[in-house]
Amino acid sequence: MTAEKPKAVVLVSGGQDSATCLAIAASRGFECYALSINYGQRNIPELEAAKRVAAMLGAARHIVIGADLRQWGGSALTDDSVEVPKGPSEGIPATYVPARNLIFLSFATAWAEVLGARDVFIGVNAVDYSGYPDCRETFIRSFEQTANLATRGVDEGWKIRIHAPLQKLSKAEIVRLGTELGVDYSQTLTCYNPDAAGKACGVCASCTLRKQGFAEAGVPDPTRYR
Repeated sequence: MTAEKPKAVVLVSGGQDSATCLAIAASRGFECYALSINYGQRNIPELEAAKRVAAMLGAARHIVIGADLRQWGGSALTDDSVEVPKGPSEGIPATYVPARNLIFLSFATAWAEVLGARDVFIGVNAVDYSGYPDCRETFIRSFEQTANLATRGVDEGWKIRIHAPLQKLSKAEIVRLGTELGVDYSQTLTCYNPDAAGKACGVCASCTLRKQGFAEAGVPDPTRYR
């Protein structure tokens, strides 16, 4: 009899990093449950990309849940009155969504507890990460400690593990790794400000980092730019 694979919840935005993260989780032998969040983001076409990515990489299930952060805004991604900056900026950029990964990991941990999964994957990166505080290793480790105080495992003797396998990789290293794992990056969307057809703007910080990653990796960039 074949042993059942351990389950893992993987946060999937539809971008290149989360697609690579899902591929890594699958390559490590997990049965992957993909979770995407409709948080009122400007980049709503990324949710269609997330569906493509989940199907492409064989997720056992993919769900999209809502958490309307647009109600209070505070970011160029959730407030149309705030312009998406063109290219990288100094300090914490306008595209930072307050506490986004804290919220996302909380949802992922809750679903993992229901599934009986003990592993959660998130594609955060602390090398080419645009200065977001919730992508840093200290936050990931701190959240893991908190998750293990806020779930049934504290009484039942099991633990949630938060995996951030891209944490210390450059965009080029991520592209190379994903390519080796069979990720079709033409199915992903990383842009902060795509058009309604899902074509990337080509000038925002996310597009700039993506272009740079493909160029440095020596891999053709399959992105559809407008």
